[in-house]
Amino acid sequence: MRGICMWKKRPTLEEMQTACTSTLVANLGIEFTAVGEDFIEARMPVDERTVQPMGVLHGGASAALAETLGGAGAYLSVEEGTICVGLEINANHVRPAARGWVVGRATPLHIGKTTQVWQILIRDDAERLVCVSRLTVAMRPAPIPAQAQAAGSSAAGKTAEERWTHPSPFGHPVVKKTDAERQPA
Repeated sequence: MRGICMWKKRPTLEEMQTACTSTLVANLGIEFTAVGEDFIEARMPVDERTVQPMGVLHGGASAALAETLGGAGAYLSVEEGTICVGLEINANHVRPAARGWVVGRATPLHIGKTTQVWQILIRDDAERLVCVSRLTVAMRPAPIPAQAQAAGSSAAGKTAEERWTHPSPFGHPVVKKTDAERQPA
């Protein structure tokens, strides 16, 4: 895949970050930092949000960073009207990280018509390998929202922006809740 720009969509880093408002990505402090010809990068702080009780980076936080990167890469590499869903993720934690930042870089190992496989390498501030992860993603046609189905309209020929009221750059609707809606019943 080297040397060929594979992206079908080109949102800015700011647009990608904005799409993650009020999500796990934002809560963990993950920040998109680069999109190259065949890779996507983000960083995540090693702090009270991402460590386990022993004070080192939680493996689940590494897996969340890996899935964020692989999922974003998958979405950026498919045509409009396609959604990407994770099928399987694995993560080998090879070194602890106790402070600073970790940086993940996702590169595709396989880009097929119905599946993709992404490798994500996560490194610490000293560029030492912390985690090796692999994510398998399935591609599916985007569903037609219930309100469009009820009205009898078709998704044919419509962009994701026309199908969803508030789409994100990652192909899913952004649901904005008010503070009152977030309160438990």
